[in-house]
Amino acid sequence: MILKGFKEKSIKKYLNKLLSEAHEYEADNKIESLGVIVNVDEIQDFNWFNELANALNIHPNKLKIIAFSTQKKETLNLWDDCYNAKDIGWKGAILNNDLKLFLDTKFDALLSYYEADVTELKLITALSKAKFKIGILQTDERLNDLIINTKLNDFNVFKNEMFKYLTILNKIKNEY
Repeated sequence: MILKGFKEKSIKKYLNKLLSEAHEYEADNKIESLGVIVNVDEIQDFNWFNELANALNIHPNKLKIIAFSTQKKETLNLWDDCYNAKDIGWKGAILNNDLKLFLDTKFDALLSYYEADVTELKLITALSKAKFKIGILQTDERLNDLIINTKLNDFNVFKNEMFKYLTILNKIKNEY
């Protein structure tokens, strides 16, 4: 248990270092690819993200959804790409190659759709090489470029607000 606490502290220290570095988004890019990070412990319906990508005119091959859980992998058979704290080592080292591949993908937008204050989830968001990060209001506002303050299950409110701001920011065509 003591080692787990030290590991958590080393990850938090690395996360703070990442978030203190300046991250600028590219204003002229339209969203053509989307990465999504969800917490399986909070949400079970993943079809909504496919509908959202479809509304954004994102091709299915340009959408990648990963799930994170605080539970052990053996208990999570419903999702292919599900990660947990064991996939992240000391000082934020990513131990899973598929997760590394996701984080190195330069998505036009990353949607961090979770409310839980889980250090590993925040680290995955911070490590992503996405050009523009969108999320629900969290404890650390440095994580995302666009923060939409809604409840986790208010999909339609989130979608409407996201489209409104992405249109204003000229990230999508005004087809919605």
